[in-house]
Amino acid sequence: MAPYSARVRQDIARWVDKGLIDAATGQVLAGDVEANESRLFSFGFVLAIMAALLLGAALLLLVAANWEVIPRLLRVTGLFAIIVVSYVGGALLKRRGQGAIAEALWLVGAAAFGGSIALIGQMYHLDGDESAAMLVWCVGTAFAAVMLRSGPLTVAAAGIGTVWMVVTVFNDWDLHALPHLFVVIAAIVWLVSYWTGSIRARHVILLSLILYACLFGILHDATGTGIALAMISAAVFALAVYLPQRVEAVVRLRGRLPVHCLIGFLCGLAMVHIDQIDEAGRLVIAALVTFGGVAAALYLAGRDSRMLRWIAYAGFGLELCFLYIVMISSMLGTAGLFLASGIVLGIIAVVIIRVERRIKDGPIKQAGAA
Repeated sequence: MAPYSARVRQDIARWVDKGLIDAATGQVLAGDVEANESRLFSFGFVLAIMAALLLGAALLLLVAANWEVIPRLLRVTGLFAIIVVSYVGGALLKRRGQGAIAEALWLVGAAAFGGSIALIGQMYHLDGDESAAMLVWCVGTAFAAVMLRSGPLTVAAAGIGTVWMVVTVFNDWDLHALPHLFVVIAAIVWLVSYWTGSIRARHVILLSLILYACLFGILHDATGTGIALAMISAAVFALAVYLPQRVEAVVRLRGRLPVHCLIGFLCGLAMVHIDQIDEAGRLVIAALVTFGGVAAALYLAGRDSRMLRWIAYAGFGLELCFLYIVMISSMLGTAGLFLASGIVLGIIAVVIIRVERRIKDGPIKQAGAA
């Protein structure tokens, strides 16, 4: 948030200098930005989180390395002591205004909880596998996030749930059934993110749902799933563009839902490309739809989101490279390969420069016309 708030303050200062808004309005806007910015997310907070994760890993490795030497009762007591001290100590620090350190301690507690599940299960020879343990870890972390109203713990719960889904599918280096329970878990963590105010958790959940759809396509019908994912993403994109206030009131992503929709659209069509790689006609149709979707995304929402523009550029470039590799490269030698690659990259560069120039100059031209 710090870079975002800094950019907003710079924009406000520029608007005041150009006379677009008066000084009093600019001061009110700057005050609102300062009042609503997250003071928790900073470079110091990132370092604290990294230190917490390293500390949690070190504690668990220390316990695991001396597991056979430590008496059984002391093992269980020590693990629970780490969890209790982390959560209670973090709560006390939170009340004293040490939010970053508190969140770091809570992450240590969450890591200790996950490690305790594995170590205690091993000690008492409990039935189950890694995926079941990760599911319990996810639920426990989400519960802790609710009780402590912690954004980082909400993100951790979303991340653990995503890893649980992947581990379940690729267990023992073999493909297994996709756990549809993940959709329920994602919905619950999404609701928890409203309570904890974690926008980052909602970003993780949306990306994980796209991954869920891709895994479903791999296990079942790649083309059908890809088309469905692309169509749903396009429909939600249209809602986010034409009904921004109503959609934002529900998703609360600060206007970044179109970015996820574009990612889902491109991932869906990528599945179609891969599944229909031997069908030249269908491949061309999929390519045209991809180019059209990227162009529409840039036209409708590219002006307001640099991230969306770069994802669109990446999708455009990857599509050209894919078509070149599949349909053209077999006709060219080494020299032709370099020549064609240079031409393609040049085209991409020209398109990006023109689009960025239009986006940058658009508001000025409109203001002049007015």
